[in-house]
Amino acid sequence: MNLDAKSTKKQKIQVNAPGKKRKRGASLDVRKARAGWIFILPFLIGFALIYLPIILDSIKYSFHEIDIVIGGGFELTWVGLQNYRHALFVDPTFVTTLFTGLQQLILDIPSIVLFSLFIAIILNQKIAGRAAFRAIFFIPVILTTGLIDSIDASNTLSAYMEESSGIDDGSGQESTATEIISVMDVEALFKNMMVGKEILEYVVGLVNNIFGIVNRCGVQMLIFLSGLQGISPAIYESCSIDGASGWETFWKVTLPMVSPIILVNTVYTIIDAFTSSDNEVMAYIAGVREQADGNVLASAMSWMYFLIVILIIAAVAGLLSAFVFYQRRD
Repeated sequence: MNLDAKSTKKQKIQVNAPGKKRKRGASLDVRKARAGWIFILPFLIGFALIYLPIILDSIKYSFHEIDIVIGGGFELTWVGLQNYRHALFVDPTFVTTLFTGLQQLILDIPSIVLFSLFIAIILNQKIAGRAAFRAIFFIPVILTTGLIDSIDASNTLSAYMEESSGIDDGSGQESTATEIISVMDVEALFKNMMVGKEILEYVVGLVNNIFGIVNRCGVQMLIFLSGLQGISPAIYESCSIDGASGWETFWKVTLPMVSPIILVNTVYTIIDAFTSSDNEVMAYIAGVREQADGNVLASAMSWMYFLIVILIIAAVAGLLSAFVFYQRRD
């Protein structure tokens, strides 16, 4: 009797033993990665079918000369680096325009990033009409895109304001229509300070170009706003309890927390500034392309300009990455 009971119990144990575990589905990270690839799949398809052949043709043209065939069509003749040598050593205007444009952009990019951060911090405060002020600062971004930008380009008043002709104000000196202050004004203001003339000219250029800076900081301002709103209010409450001032809170909390956003906005500003329609180098390359047999030379100039922009972005990203603070979310 006891043996039968033991054998039956053993059989029950064997029957009720759990089977092999089934393989679970993909992890959350894998599913997120798949969703990301699906999201960018239309762009990848369009890039492979449309843009990639154009890029490869542009590279090929930069190493060739084009000979127009009578009756239609053209022939390509391999010339190696001749187009690149022509752009660097034969055409002095390209090199001059390139250095002038790079110098101006290097001065403008920090001012755009800092100004957009300053405006974002102000608009992140709890003030009446905060949403309206955010919309006002973003309006220039809308006005400088698409059809409105084309209409503004033919605006007679805008052309008059941008021209370099002077206006006689009765003082015996002529000032341009867009000039707000001059170097003499700033020099008189800082006459007791040991400030070099180069810094004075830089400050004057920033003040006189305030419209352009505001016009180009709308997107950066919104990105900074999203970063500022992502900072936990508990951190600011802890600073307030510890007696930290607003200045200390900015340098110890706000600036480190938005440092990744500063890196993103700096890279975005560089790309936007170097590829804008009013960029001097881009305009010069477009003018060369319109000339007879200028396609190959314009292709060579474009690829040199592209490599310079990539090197600048890599240098800036590498420099700023050393100061970027990433919050750990353990």
